[in-house]
Amino acid sequence: MIARLRGTIAGRSGNGLVVDVNGVGYLVNATPSVHRLGVSDEVTMEIHTVVREDALQLFGFATADERELFEMLLGVSGVGPKVALAIVSGSTPSDLRCAIARDDVKRFQAIPGIGLKTAQRVVLELKEKLVLSDAGTASYDGDLTARDALVELGWTLIDAERALAEVGDGLSVEEQVRSVLRQAA
Repeated sequence: MIARLRGTIAGRSGNGLVVDVNGVGYLVNATPSVHRLGVSDEVTMEIHTVVREDALQLFGFATADERELFEMLLGVSGVGPKVALAIVSGSTPSDLRCAIARDDVKRFQAIPGIGLKTAQRVVLELKEKLVLSDAGTASYDGDLTARDALVELGWTLIDAERALAEVGDGLSVEEQVRSVLRQAA
């Protein structure tokens, strides 16, 4: 399985980029953050490989966080790789997590290829997975825990996210919460 590519963008083909890695051109369907790069630019992409009977497809992401969310979306009934890529391409992973936490079905429904039932499944199934993941491993940076603490103190999700964005990344969860509360006072 291909998990990461580093090379030069050799061109564009349809919705994908051709990435030249030591003389081999890989066609990668990528998020807009990767698409913004120009031809001849150096790129390192996190890759998810989809193998089917008739095709081998590569999906590229600027960060491992994008790829992880994409892979979680693939586990939702009715969501294939193209729809999952469209969802991840529309917003940052933290914005998508906030939308899931707020049960914002309309945000997902606005994405081409997603109807009401699929949007509801995305929110329901990913909310469960995100809660389990947050409780078990903190694989989604400490901001979620700090954000949850602020929400428990009466902050809205959006206000908590904005406040935490202004706080240093190297702080512990407790220090993040203290810093936000000091700034708000």
